[in-house]
Order: sequence, then structure tokens, then C-alpha cells
Amino acid sequence: MQVLQVQLAVQADPAEVGRARRWVRSRLLNHGVDPDAPIAETVVLVVSELVTNAVVHTGCPAVLRLCFPLGDFPGAPPDGPSGGSSAGSSGVCASGSAHSSTAPAGGGEVREAATVGPLRVEVADASQVAPAPRHAGADVDATNGRGLELVELLCDRWGWYPDGSGKRVWCEISPDARPADPLATVDWAALAQ
Repeated sequence: MQVLQVQLAVQADPAEVGRARRWVRSRLLNHGVDPDAPIAETVVLVVSELVTNAVVHTGCPAVLRLCFPLGDFPGAPPDGPSGGSSAGSSGVCASGSAHSSTAPAGGGEVREAATVGPLRVEVADASQVAPAPRHAGADVDATNGRGLELVELLCDRWGWYPDGSGKRVWCEISPDARPADPLATVDWAALAQ
């Protein structure tokens, strides 16, 4: 399976989360994903949560990586969709793929790609502290503590592993993912008491 891998360096600044969201939207658009499609909304939300965790809780720069598993599509050169690599991306994506390249940096044309597996999101940072899902509980006014709960709810799988002197948090989102309704599992009777 071929994988298109793109990555973005993120500074240790909460303002970088917005830049990461815009970057993800443009990468999805470059790969033929409608920015209003449910999977696009899900990927942007998950990236927002993971990048926020990395820069806010660690105070360290991070690297955001998207790994697009691709099938054949019209007009693609034999070695992959972008026809080559550019700086900022190298190696094989952690999912064990056999090919990796970088998407065009500019707007460019939207490419039609046949997705053959889940999109993988990875965020690497320099902290060795394991991500710990916290539960905000019934406090509907809480402003944090729900990020990894959302990741768990919206993704097919997620996890983390040590990576060099830090760690890498990853998740996979299937191409047919539908945004989950977070209110569907609320115990309204318990909250009313």
C-alpha cells in the first residue's frame, strides 16, 4: 500500500493550533477531500485536540504528521501522487507503509485519490509524559479535560508510544467516518438531578 505522508512543525504556542487546523484543511483539499465532508470535520477536530495537548501540556514544539493511504488514481505518476518529495518529510509512515512523499505546498489542483485505508494522524513532541485521558465529568462548564475523550470517540483507534526522547500520539480515522454525536451518550436523567 502506498502512503502519502505530509508533516508540519508546530511551535510551542497555543496560537499554532489554528495554523495546524488551516494546514490540515488545505492538505485534505489537495487530496480531493471536500472540506465540508464529515471526515474533514472529524480530522480537523482531532488534530486540534492533539496539537493543543502537545503544545499546552508539554510546552514543547511538536510535529504534526498526516499519513494518507492511497490507491491508484487517474493521472498519478507511477511513484506516487505528488511525483516526488520536498523538504520536511521523509521516511516511512509509522503504519508500516512502503512509500512516502510530500504533498504540494501550494494550493494546486485538487487530486482525486482512492483512499484504501484509514487516515493516520500523528503528533510527536519532546515530552516523555504519557498522555492521560482525563474525564471532565458532569461539569458542563469545564474548559478542559475532554480532548482525549473526543479522540477516543471520533477515531477507530488511537494510542501512543515513546519516540526518541519524547513520544508520539497517533490515531486512525476511517474514510467513511461520520462525526459522532457527543450528546447521544449523555445521561440526561442523571444530569437533571
